[in-house]
Amino acid sequence: MSDLITAEVRESVERSVLCWLATSDESGQPNVSPKEVFAVADSQNIVVANIASPQSAKNIRVNQKICLSFVDVFVQKGLKIIGTAAEIKPSVPEYFRWVEPLHAIAGDRYPIHSVFVVRAIAVEPIVAPSYRFYPSETTEKSQVQSALRTYGVRQDKGA
Repeated sequence: MSDLITAEVRESVERSVLCWLATSDESGQPNVSPKEVFAVADSQNIVVANIASPQSAKNIRVNQKICLSFVDVFVQKGLKIIGTAAEIKPSVPEYFRWVEPLHAIAGDRYPIHSVFVVRAIAVEPIVAPSYRFYPSETTEKSQVQSALRTYGVRQDKGA
């Protein structure tokens, strides 16, 4: 299997402050939940902390197919990682290998009940429709300016 978590994918994940984990239960009912503690583990895996996600954990136990989405809401671009997930609990010896990068992020602030290890099968871009429908007038800069207006955010001139 090739290395799907490239340097570019790693940079996008590391710039994200939130990602969305989509799972589904045994009947196919989808569930999407935000995750704020996650890290690239290696060239094929991303680890996500299970802090308060009993439904995601339950779904992964019955259906390992998942999707992780990372989107820069200002640029309106990102990526989705399609893959499989396994829940690794603290009672499993390999847990400490997977949880280590998450402890560096969460510290003592959040209890990590288990780790979702996501093995990438495919990585695909997420791009706002404006880039496709209006390519001559849509730039990252114009998308950022539009998002700033929409969200009522002012940029710090000193930043």
